[in-house]
Amino acid sequence: MKIIIVGATGTIGKVVSSELGKRHEIIKAASKSGDVKVDITSSSSIKDLFKHVGKFDALISATGTAAFGPFYSLTEDDFYKGIKSKMMGQINLVMIGKDFINDNGSFTLTSGILWKDPIKNGAGLSFVNGALNSFGISAAVELQKGIRINVVSPGLVEDSAATLGAAFPGQIPVSMHRVAQGYVRSVEGFSTGQVIEIL
Repeated sequence: MKIIIVGATGTIGKVVSSELGKRHEIIKAASKSGDVKVDITSSSSIKDLFKHVGKFDALISATGTAAFGPFYSLTEDDFYKGIKSKMMGQINLVMIGKDFINDNGSFTLTSGILWKDPIKNGAGLSFVNGALNSFGISAAVELQKGIRINVVSPGLVEDSAATLGAAFPGQIPVSMHRVAQGYVRSVEGFSTGQVIEIL
């Protein structure tokens, strides 16, 4: 398969690219490096990505940012950062990409455990994760030509535990191998409209 991985140079993207690269052609896309550069906050940049790559079989998005900070300090603009990047950025990869993906292809987006297991300072992330899960479940109902969509929702990943662990008290880090297998399941499997939790 020809697989586009957006966020391929990030913590999760690197591991997923390595695993799926054993069996498939990987097109690495990121904001600053990779085979193709893309800014997911820009619809025109996303269109340019697909025009450059052409037809593909699967797209994985392991990217997007959102506000992290005290609830009483969050502003409307803070929330819009997550909406523009992690939420609409990933949704637009599907909405624009659906016109370029091959029949029976698949989209895999990334949310995260905070949609149902909130932490202090995490409201700006939690609502975006929940929205992405809902989008994946609902989009699966209407996607045509055998195209599938799933959302991977990982817990605290092993390679981020050293820097982020204090914000996730009591959570046991998830091995990067387990995280990668969640994306493998989405791309190489047959399910659609699923939130694949990796805990």
